[in-house]
Amino acid sequence: MTLAVFRDPASVAVVGASDHPAKWGNWLARGAISAVHRRAVYLVNATASIVLDRPSYRRLSDLPEVPELVVLTIPASTAGVVVDEALELGVRGLIVISAGGFEEDLGKRVQAASARMIGPNCLGLYDAAAELRLAWGSFTAGSLGIVSQSGQLGVEIANLAAAQGIGVSRFVSVGNQTDVTIRDVLEDLVDHEPTRMVALYAEDFGDGRVLVRTVARLREAGKPTVLLTVGGSDASREAARSHTGALTAPLDVVDAACRAAGAIRVRTPAEAAAVAQLLLRTNPAGDRLAILADSGGQGAIAADLAIAAGLRVPRLSDALSAQLAQWLPEGATTRNPVDLAGAGEQDLGVYSRVAGMLTSSEEVDTVLLTGYFGSYGVDTATLQGRELEVVAELGPATVVHSMSESCSTVDALRNQGIPVYRDVDSALTALGGGVRSPRAVPRAMSRVGRLTGTVGSGYLAARELLSAIGVRFPAYAEVNGVVQLESLRAPYVLKADWLSHKSEAGGVVLGLTDRNEVVAAHADLVARIGPGRYVVEEMDTRPHVVEMIVGARRDPSFGPVVMVGAGGIEVELRRDTTVELAPVDSQQALEMLHRLRCAPLLDGWRGRSAVDKRGLADLIAAVSELITARPDIAEVELNPVRVTVDGPLAVDALVVEVS
Repeated sequence: MTLAVFRDPASVAVVGASDHPAKWGNWLARGAISAVHRRAVYLVNATASIVLDRPSYRRLSDLPEVPELVVLTIPASTAGVVVDEALELGVRGLIVISAGGFEEDLGKRVQAASARMIGPNCLGLYDAAAELRLAWGSFTAGSLGIVSQSGQLGVEIANLAAAQGIGVSRFVSVGNQTDVTIRDVLEDLVDHEPTRMVALYAEDFGDGRVLVRTVARLREAGKPTVLLTVGGSDASREAARSHTGALTAPLDVVDAACRAAGAIRVRTPAEAAAVAQLLLRTNPAGDRLAILADSGGQGAIAADLAIAAGLRVPRLSDALSAQLAQWLPEGATTRNPVDLAGAGEQDLGVYSRVAGMLTSSEEVDTVLLTGYFGSYGVDTATLQGRELEVVAELGPATVVHSMSESCSTVDALRNQGIPVYRDVDSALTALGGGVRSPRAVPRAMSRVGRLTGTVGSGYLAARELLSAIGVRFPAYAEVNGVVQLESLRAPYVLKADWLSHKSEAGGVVLGLTDRNEVVAAHADLVARIGPGRYVVEEMDTRPHVVEMIVGARRDPSFGPVVMVGAGGIEVELRRDTTVELAPVDSQQALEMLHRLRCAPLLDGWRGRSAVDKRGLADLIAAVSELITARPDIAEVELNPVRVTVDGPLAVDALVVEVS
C-alpha cells in the first residue's frame, strides 16, 4: 500500500490537542492549524470544547467528516482504542506519537483495515511543499529529505543543516515501525520531486537487501543518500564460530551495503549535515585538492585533514607555481598549500584571482579557501562591498572554510552555490564524502543458481564441497590406522579433521619428512587431543607465499556476505579484512583485494614476484556464489589460502551448516 495519505491529505485531525504550550498536543495542533488555508483541520480533546480558540470535539466520531489523516498525542493506554475507532470510521492514515506499551497486533489491525500508520513512539511528519507540519520542532523548507528511526536525532540533523543554509523537503520519524518502515518512506521519496538528497538514520535494517535496492533506486533517481547508524546490524551482538564472523565488525557489513546501494556512510549528525550542504551545492569532479590559505598554520592543518579524509593534495607544477608567485609576496608558499602571506589584506581580489588560476589549471579538481575570508566585512565595514565583489568572482569548484560563522559574505557564498563551513574539519570531511559520492554507484548483484553438494562436518567434508566449486587443495590421504604415503610427496602435514581451528588447539603438525615422523606425530596427537579422523597432506613449500583468509557468512540483516583479508595464524592480530555483499564477480573481488593494507604483498614486495591475484579473485567469487546459492550454509572459511605466482592453494577449510 502506498503512503499517498501522508503526502497532502485533504483533512487532518489531532487527537489530544491542548492549550498547554509544553504538551505535544499543543505543538502538533498549532502545526496543523498553520495550514488551515490548505486543508480541513479538526482538534479532538476528551474534556475541552475549545482548544487554541478553535472548536474541539470529544471523539473522532463527533467530527463532521471522516478525516484522511489522524495524529494521536494521547497516552498509550488509550491510544489503541482511538486507533480502532479511527479504523472503524474509515481513516486511511495514522501518525501515533504516543510512546509506551501497545498491543502486539496493532500493526496487523491497521493493515487489515487497508490503512497505514507511522509510529508508535515517533516525532511525527513534516512536508514543506504540502505545508504539513505534524512533527515536533521547527523546520526550514528545502530539498533535504530526513528519515530517522530516532526522531530527536533526525531533528538534530535538520537543525545542523539549517545552520548551513540547507532546508528540509520532508522529515519522517518512523518510531517503532509497527506498520510504515524506513524502507517504505525511502521508496516514497524516489519520486518526491522536492527531495534532492536523503539523510537516513537507522538503528536496524530489517530486510537489509530490500533496503539496499530502495537506496539504489534513490541514487539512480539522482538523490544521493547519506547513512548514519550506530552499529549496523544484529551482527554486532553475535559471536561467530569462525574467524570470518569474528573479524567482521558490524559497520564493515554496513559499509558493504552502502557500496552496493551507492550510499555514503557518515559518522555523526554534523557530518551528515556537512555532506548534505556540499552535495546540494556542488559536485566535486575528483579528489585533487588545492588549499588556498591566508595563514600558514591553517593551511598546514587543512593539508593533514585532507589526507585523512581521503583527498589528495598534489604538489603544483613549476609553471603553475611561478604563475601564482606573480601575485603573491616574495617567499609565499606556492606549491600546495598556497599561502597568501598577507596578500589578501593588500588586495582582496587576490583571493578570487589565485583561486581562479588554480581551478583553471587542470592540476586540481577543487579549491579549499580556508581562513579569514568572510571576516573582512564583519571586522571592517568599509570592506564589505569589496568582499562581496570577490564572492561573485569565485568559481563553482570552490569550498570555503570561514572564521566568520554568519555574515553577508557567507550568505552570498551559499547563494552562489559555494559550500561554507565554520570549521575546516567539517569542510574536509564533507569534501571527502562528496568525492566518494560520484563513485558510490549501485552495484548489480547477479543471481546464482542452486549449487549442490553435501555439507558434512570436518575438514575433509569441507574440502570435498569446496573442491567442487574450483578451490584447489593439496594432495591428501586419510589416516585410518595405517598411514598411506605412497601417493604423496614429502614434507607432510598431519592435522585433526574435526577441529575448527587446528593451530590454536595444537591439532596440526608441520614439516614431517617421512613415515616414521608421521606415525610418531599421529600417536602424539591421539594422546593429546584424542582419537578421531586425521588427515595427512603434502605440505606447500612454494616460495614467496602470501597467506590470505577467504570467508563467507550470513548477516542477520543483509544476508550472505563474503570476506577476504590477511590470513594465517596471526589473522586476529592483523585484522586486515574487507567485506562485500555476496555474490561478487572476479572484478569486484579484485577491487576488494586492492582495499587491503596487505595489497602491496600481492603485487610483489621488495623483489618478490607478484602473486596470481586473478586466481585469488576467482576463488573469492566462487565462495561468494556458494554462500548465496546455498541457504543451508551458515559460514565458509578458508584460512590460510596460500597464494603464489602459481595460484591459490587452500590448506584449511571450514563449512558450517545452518542450525
